[in-house]
Amino acid sequence: MAHRLRPVGLDFVDTAPVRLVFERQISATPDAVFHALAEDVPGWPRWFSAVASARPTEGGREVRLRGGTRFEESVLVAKAPEVYTYRVDLTNLPGPRAWVEEWRLSPAGTGTLVRMTFAVDGTAPFRFLFTRTRPATGRAFRGAVTALDRRLAG
Repeated sequence: MAHRLRPVGLDFVDTAPVRLVFERQISATPDAVFHALAEDVPGWPRWFSAVASARPTEGGREVRLRGGTRFEESVLVAKAPEVYTYRVDLTNLPGPRAWVEEWRLSPAGTGTLVRMTFAVDGTAPFRFLFTRTRPATGRAFRGAVTALDRRLAG
């Protein structure tokens, strides 16, 4: 069953009740990373192992994760090569009420510092469980960004 989430704006990235923030420096340029994030949406499964499929839609994306979780998202900001932010509008995952993910890209030497923020709100059990996913989510982020860096270098 699909759940429609509250349509929050950009300020939610800083004000969400639960925020998980991860950073990793990679050798790829901000332009190359931005292209992979925002413009090559169907390519996400090639470097983000949790993603089974991703496709662009009018104003957003549709993402399916391995295991069956689905998201319909609206892109809030796609400012090359600095920031890519999207909001989850619809999901089959129970519990979330609002969800925004932001990727910030900053030059770091000849590469990029990638900073990803998960900003969420939901039922009390969802918020509790989501905060407990921090270690696994961090590993998934680091693995995905490392795989992306290898892909962009090859």
